[in-house]
Amino acid sequence: MADTAREEPRIFDVEHVAQARAAVAAAPDLELWVRRFELLGDPTRLQILLCMHRAPGICVSDLAAALSMSPTAVSQALRLLRNQGWVAVERDGKKMTYSLRDDLIHRLLHDVGATHSH
Repeated sequence: MADTAREEPRIFDVEHVAQARAAVAAAPDLELWVRRFELLGDPTRLQILLCMHRAPGICVSDLAAALSMSPTAVSQALRLLRNQGWVAVERDGKKMTYSLRDDLIHRLLHDVGATHSH
């Protein structure tokens, strides 16, 4: 039978504990960051963001071809990214084109090594 009582941890450095608690208390909206990392944690969505970073104004069918995915799967991922405000969509004649809209996500992509086309 498992013991469900919460065991208090042994504290070695009270100052470290206080600083760690202060860091969590002062953190920006943690729920917002959790949602960001959930979206970025999906390989499909991250690949789509990397594609848009390198090729702004790309359309769904070109994204699907680049990623060897169905246009439907790409559209579903794009919908989530649009709902988060990360992606902008524009009509270009009969096609819809997509590009990054969120500066923070743009910087995060650079931090993971994304580059622009030359």
